[in-house]
Order: sequence, then structure tokens, then C-alpha cells
Amino acid sequence: MRTLVLDTATAACSVALFDGEASAARLHEVVGRGHAERLVPMIAALPEGGRADRVLVDVGPGSFTGIRVGLAAARALGLAWSIPVHGYSSTALLAAGAFANRIADRLAVVLEGGHGEVFMQGFSADPFAAEDALASLKPGAARAALAGRTPVGNGLRWLATEGIDALPDAAHALLLPEAFRQLPPTPLYGRAPDAKLPA
Repeated sequence: MRTLVLDTATAACSVALFDGEASAARLHEVVGRGHAERLVPMIAALPEGGRADRVLVDVGPGSFTGIRVGLAAARALGLAWSIPVHGYSSTALLAAGAFANRIADRLAVVLEGGHGEVFMQGFSADPFAAEDALASLKPGAARAALAGRTPVGNGLRWLATEGIDALPDAAHALLLPEAFRQLPPTPLYGRAPDAKLPA
């Protein structure tokens, strides 16, 4: 089974193609913005234009626009190729990549969340598991919630603490246990929307 992975939820834009569990190709760029312009050319540059038997996509948390770019592309390819589309979270992906590098046995993934907050979620390595629910926290609350866990992610500058600065990489998707790559292909924004419906 060939798997195409798309990751556009953060400042990184990455794609990966797997043949079974083996990596066939990968591309990873830190773009900040402009995922919509970069994603399709990156997919096209993969062998056979990235043609696969299933698509995995990062559903968030992260950038509102980035999440939607990835989901739109994944759903479109799923429809065009008549293949299943599943999601995974950016926090779980970062944790899986960090555990593969044996950084620590317990991590707190910390991603920039906007409005002076960070997205945070803790994970343990053996067995791979989320220790708590995803939360959007002010820096002080996030520092208090580290609880001895090693912080990983691009939200470290908000915490003024040492850790591993990292962004999600589609090439790490199959490091996730199967249950963590079976999310529905719908956005996981991590906090309530800013816009409010009129009363």
C-alpha cells in the first residue's frame, strides 16, 4: 500500500510518499506562509505525482489557513483517486519524531497558537500515549504544566525555557501508532474561533 502524507498545519510544508512502511520520497520546507502555492508543486515532484492508495493529513492544531490548505488538498486527492483520507495531529507527530530520536521518555509538545498562547499536549513513549488533552494556554500556565517533561516544538520562545525547537515533518507520519493516524479529516484548531455569532 502506498501512502501520501501532507503536512501544512504549521510554518513547515512537507510531503512524503511511503511504499508500505518504507519511505519512497520526501520534501520538507519551512515556508512560514504560502502553503497553498508550495503544496501542489511538492506533491507533483514526488514519484508518479504522489499517486497513492491512501492519504494522511495533519489536521492541526496550528495555523488556521495552513490546516485548511492541507485538508482541502487531501480531500480533493481522495475524491479524485477514490482512496481513503485520514488525519493525525501535529502534536502527536512531533512527539513520535522526538521519541524516535530518543530525546526523552516524556514530552510536552508546545506549538505557537496565536494571541500570545501556545498549544500544548503531553506524551509518553512506552507505550506511545497522550498524557493529557490538547490545550491552548498562556505561557505561564504552559510552563507550570510542563511537570518535568521535555518541551518540543516551535512554541518554546513563548515559554522562555530550554527544549527542542522543531516543526512537524510528513516523513515521520508512519512512526505514529495506527490509532493516532485514524483521525477524521476535519480541522483540529485547538481553541474556540475568534469570531462570535451574533446573539
